[in-house]
Amino acid sequence: MTLEEILAQVQMGGLSPEAAGKLIRQDGYKEMDYAKLDTGRKARTGFAEVIYCSNKADAHLLKIFERLYMEEGEVLGTRASQAQYELVKEKFPEVQYDLVSRILKIEKPDKIHEGKVAVCTAGTADIPVAEEAAQTAEYFGTHVERIYDVGVSGMHRLFSRLEIIQDANCVVAVAGMEGALASVMGGLVSRPVIAVPTSVGYGANFHGLSALLTMINSCANGIATVNIDNGYGAGYLATQMNRLALGK
Repeated sequence: MTLEEILAQVQMGGLSPEAAGKLIRQDGYKEMDYAKLDTGRKARTGFAEVIYCSNKADAHLLKIFERLYMEEGEVLGTRASQAQYELVKEKFPEVQYDLVSRILKIEKPDKIHEGKVAVCTAGTADIPVAEEAAQTAEYFGTHVERIYDVGVSGMHRLFSRLEIIQDANCVVAVAGMEGALASVMGGLVSRPVIAVPTSVGYGANFHGLSALLTMINSCANGIATVNIDNGYGAGYLATQMNRLALGK
């Protein structure tokens, strides 16, 4: 629980002041020998800890997933494989897995999605990274509009959805190749743009380096760039900006 949620529980009588004090004074982590789960992260930052699934041992992943689920009543994992999904599903049949974004999650069913973030891609090959961003933002309670395949090789496609993009509290621009989409967005909207370079492209793309350099060298204002293929980081940052726009 966040600090605000703890205080709200005390106010409504659902939590005694003593119990609330105990929660606030917690060390903020759970020792698991091979991991220290940051159970105090949501109280400090407003976002619970997320699991980066790639390269985790099966036994570690399963125990971490279980413990975070016990703590929060939901859990999000990124960069999960099909095999990891099958492993977790044996213990948690309700777990959901998206093969495109590689997100593994159990989510509270009554979640409210607020505000608006526009997640845009230059091409369809950029969708896996965009979906990681979109689904991360949705998991954290953000309403997301997906606008895919609107890259600069056919800019008229972008203009057909421009009103929706300009109405968003934050825009996520996901692009490989030369990564020009973020600069275009920066010149069209009044809200922050999060640029996400992808590793999509031919040889001189250097696995996303060319798009990264284009984005961090953009002459357009209001652009912040995350790492190559970092859809999760973009979705997280977009949610922070969306919350600020909503006064939260």
